[in-house]
Parts: sequence; structure tokens; C-alpha cells
Amino acid sequence: MRRSGCFETAKAVLAGLPGPLPALALKHRELLKFAVVGGTSFLVDNAVFYGLKLTVLEPKPVTAKVIAVLVATIVSYVLNREWSFRTRGGRERHHEAALFFLVSGVGLVLSSVPLWISRYVFLLETPEVSLVAQEIADFMSAQVSLAR
Repeated sequence: MRRSGCFETAKAVLAGLPGPLPALALKHRELLKFAVVGGTSFLVDNAVFYGLKLTVLEPKPVTAKVIAVLVATIVSYVLNREWSFRTRGGRERHHEAALFFLVSGVGLVLSSVPLWISRYVFLLETPEVSLVAQEIADFMSAQVSLAR
């Protein structure tokens, strides 16, 4: 029953799109779902990172980032596996998971290193810089890194 409500909502949204957009959206629905999962994972990463960084892991922002990326990676895997690409065949589940998490492990390192360099090499933390400068440097190095 819950699914039919989602389908009805999706149909209503598609019907409201102008011109050829409904047909284009239906044709590329996997891509759209993948994009939604990516956006959701980005939001989860940010929420967990700042939730930890501003509370229990305040003195350890790199640890907060590693935990945030791990949580976002798990969310991304589950949503992509069970929603975006549910209808696709492919490798066995344990092979898919191993490949996904291997590549994600590389991404984890690449997204954590700029924050570590910012904090511990360039010393962009209080009291060497203002709190505002520290937070901007943390955001830029942890969330907007070129590794993504």
C-alpha cells in the first residue's frame, strides 16, 4: 500500500512537468534515483560530520569526518542497492559490497586527508586562526575537496 502512494505521488509530480520532461524523467529514472541517493548521502555526511564535530568529537574533526563518511557510505550502498538499481542483475551481493566498499575506502582517505592537512599541517584551528576561519577551512577541506 505504501508503494502505491509513492507511485501516485511520483505520477502527479511527473504530470506537472512541462513538455517532454516527463518522458525524459521516465527514460532516465535510474540516473535520477542515483542523483537523489548522492544528494542524500551528501546531506548525511554533512549532518553526521557537524553533529559529531560540534559535540562529542570537537577536538577530533578528522575522526568525525571518517565516521561521517562511513555512515554516508553505508546509506549510499543500501539506497543504491535497494532502490536505484534494484531491478538490475549483476554480481553476487558480497562481490558488489566488497567492490563498493573498497572504492569507498579510497574515497574515505581522499576526503579525510585535506581536512587533516588543513588542521595539522597548515594549523588552521583556534587559537592560530579565528573560529570563523577554522570553520570555513574545515568546510572547504572536508566537504568541498577535489577528491569528490
